[in-house]
Amino acid sequence: MTLTVRQFSCLSDNYGFLIRDEATGRVAAVDTPDAEAILADLQASGWGRLDMILNTHWHPDHTGGNERLKAETGCEIVGPEEVRRAAPLDRAVADGETVRLGETVFEAVLSPGHTLGHLVFRSVENDLAFVGDVIFALGCGRLFEGSPEQMWDSLNRIAAWPETTTLYCAHEYTASNARFALSLDDRPEMQAHAEAIFAARERGEPTVPTTVAVERRFNPFLRAADAADFADRRAAKDGFRG
Repeated sequence: MTLTVRQFSCLSDNYGFLIRDEATGRVAAVDTPDAEAILADLQASGWGRLDMILNTHWHPDHTGGNERLKAETGCEIVGPEEVRRAAPLDRAVADGETVRLGETVFEAVLSPGHTLGHLVFRSVENDLAFVGDVIFALGCGRLFEGSPEQMWDSLNRIAAWPETTTLYCAHEYTASNARFALSLDDRPEMQAHAEAIFAARERGEPTVPTTVAVERRFNPFLRAADAADFADRRAAKDGFRG
């Protein structure tokens, strides 16, 4: 593996990620929920530089630190064109284009649904992806801009990747997602999985990252029969108070 990932809490329920290409020492932040937290973790890392920001989408809890980090480090900001709605952007990338962090290559994967221009950044070599707000452990993003059909396609694109692929989600929503999953899925293995999540959160432990294999098995949105069933489940989750 040529990439080192540091994960830390930001804001109320976001995760920040700093990543380092070990071959060259180049460093990137994936999304910028909190510039102060990112700079603090950068100092703690001892990595001594920030070369790039990879933005997954335009929402302020993913781009809010762009301006300060750019000013303090001179980093290049890369992401979908929609980022310009909320924050500075140096280089717009689209579906299928690649971004290099040193020797690490990320493919930009268009994943609409949460927003229309949402990108996932996938490194095949490292068998991982930074998925923003498309898919969460046991969940998926709200449909603020896209259609159920778009989100269903985006989720299935991710689900088609190798089961070993590690998915770095941007929020700690898993306990809430598990309660909703239990309302639809009474399998003993689902109950056991949920109990392990609840216990981890009681201990203050993160439930991110997850894997394609785990989400295929337990995520209620990936287990939908089709786009219409997905739409029903997403609407049910929006109103769920369990």
